[in-house]
Amino acid sequence: MAAGRLVICPTPIGNLEDVTLRVLSALREADVVACEDTRRTRALLDRYGVRATLLSYHEHNERARAGELVGRMRNGAVVALVSDAGMPVISDPGFELVRACVAAGLPVEVLPGPSAALAALVASGLPADSWHFVGFLPRKRGDLERLFAMPETLVAFESPRRVASSLAVLAARDPDRPVAVARELTKVHEEVVRGTAASIAARYGSSPPKGEVVLVVGPATSTAPDLVPAVDALRRLVDAGAKPRPAARVVADLTGAPANALYDALQKRSS
Repeated sequence: MAAGRLVICPTPIGNLEDVTLRVLSALREADVVACEDTRRTRALLDRYGVRATLLSYHEHNERARAGELVGRMRNGAVVALVSDAGMPVISDPGFELVRACVAAGLPVEVLPGPSAALAALVASGLPADSWHFVGFLPRKRGDLERLFAMPETLVAFESPRRVASSLAVLAARDPDRPVAVARELTKVHEEVVRGTAASIAARYGSSPPKGEVVLVVGPATSTAPDLVPAVDALRRLVDAGAKPRPAARVVADLTGAPANALYDALQKRSS
């Protein structure tokens, strides 16, 4: 049989009316729908009269399921992948399956759709020309401080219980940094609270926000850290034959400096 394919299907982040016609069509046509929680996916499918075979695919069985699904696709099956909400792979299961399909030479089709990170960024009113998505914020103070030093708008998922403590770390460094807390996006109780790091940390200190939260932090206004040593290291790697962008990411991982800033500095130095 001809090889099948994988179709990545974003699902609503709250309001079920946000599902696209293409996603519904793909779910109807798929031989199997791989999903995090079959109950949540079934509620979406029932809403639109979609009958599909569901298969659980979550963080605890991702690797084993990936091999099974690749086998089905090699035999001609069309597999649709969904997460509980938003785009699969982005802080949700799916990476192992996509990587396995790429390695097997199977087509991967990605459909556009809802994204909590993008919705929060646009609603925040903060600069969106250069931004960095980090998934869920780290818990260690040092890691948080490195992220908050970025000269770009930062977008992150955060537990409602940790919003105040995470922002307290930022407020200690830069109390006037602009911040937006977007919660329950597209749902009945949607709310976007904007203010300074200090004011929002105080607001949620005794009463954490409820529901799912996306945190948007404006770019650092203080002077950017000295990038000269990191740029020098990047230049040596490039002179040794490394490609600039991958090398910039390696140096960024080692030094904590923003990869884009390193790459831009290298280009300016070379011009």
